[in-house]
Amino acid sequence: MPSGKVHDAITLGLALPTFGAGYLATGSLAASLICGVAFIFGGLMFGPDLDTVSRPYSRWGPVRAIWLPYRYFFPHRSRFSHGLFFGALIRVIYFLGVVTLICLVSAYLYQTLNGGRLPGVGDIVQIWNPVGQSLREYFGSTFLIIVFVGLWAGAASHTITDLAGSFIKTGRSGKFF
Repeated sequence: MPSGKVHDAITLGLALPTFGAGYLATGSLAASLICGVAFIFGGLMFGPDLDTVSRPYSRWGPVRAIWLPYRYFFPHRSRFSHGLFFGALIRVIYFLGVVTLICLVSAYLYQTLNGGRLPGVGDIVQIWNPVGQSLREYFGSTFLIIVFVGLWAGAASHTITDLAGSFIKTGRSGKFF
């Protein structure tokens, strides 16, 4: 398998072509920039190797503990961690679930400690509505799709590089190309 340095170099080397492809697909400078940044984040921070002690895992610093349950449930190089489509999708869903859980627990603790009323689901939706409206206003209605495509492509570059490395090392490179 390629080293972490190789994966990082490939991610950074493909960032500009991803930006260009985003611009060709959308015609929007903002959308292509978002896609390119999501690609870099997906390749450097959100890659398939979060299921091991790796460069992406270490880059999360003090908050890397959020990935411990992920590492426990998904064995390294399984279709759920390194799968081309489902790997990135599962990491996005997992990450959003963890962030949501942390936000909810924080809100409940804050309100409990300050003697306030605990927020209900309607309160949380009301808080997030302006955020969603601002994102749609500034980045368009396809913002989340563009971010996911960038994250997916960044993580996919890692998986494809691993596949190519395996085929080359086993002498089956002719079957890969």
